[in-house]
Amino acid sequence: MNIDAINKYLHSCFLLILPIMIWNIAFTNKLPKDYQPDIFWKDIPALLAYAENISRTLVFVFTLLMPLSFSTSTQKRGLILYVCGTILYFSSWLVLIYFPDSRWSSNIFGFMAPAYTPLLWLTGIGLIGNSFYLNLPYRRWFYISIVVIFLIFHNFHTMTIYLRTH
Repeated sequence: MNIDAINKYLHSCFLLILPIMIWNIAFTNKLPKDYQPDIFWKDIPALLAYAENISRTLVFVFTLLMPLSFSTSTQKRGLILYVCGTILYFSSWLVLIYFPDSRWSSNIFGFMAPAYTPLLWLTGIGLIGNSFYLNLPYRRWFYISIVVIFLIFHNFHTMTIYLRTH
């Protein structure tokens, strides 16, 4: 693989996943105890864990295969949705971190906010993408369908933890 081939993957929609990954790595340990891996992953059925992690991996792989561009109006709207969704996602974490005993944080909607708000920023990425590096046809619905599948598993996992701990 030559340097140009590697370089194009460095300018993919995966760049939009990096701030989320950095945030998650930096702040997961600051979330309330129910989000910590020893509780969050304890006794999760293997099928659910595999389905969630495989679908998450597919989301990441597809973002790596999509060139990053903001040339069309759809891509620009996607960028706005991505930024707004990312702000909401980060905010949902901050409320849980700084106000863990609040009414919002202790109800199912607040507890699950970090699990359902990715729909916004991931859909934004789906709108930003308009092709694949590989010679495959790009359909937004395909990427967004994979996102929805991942989020169904992720939200079911999060709801399981909420119901188990509250």
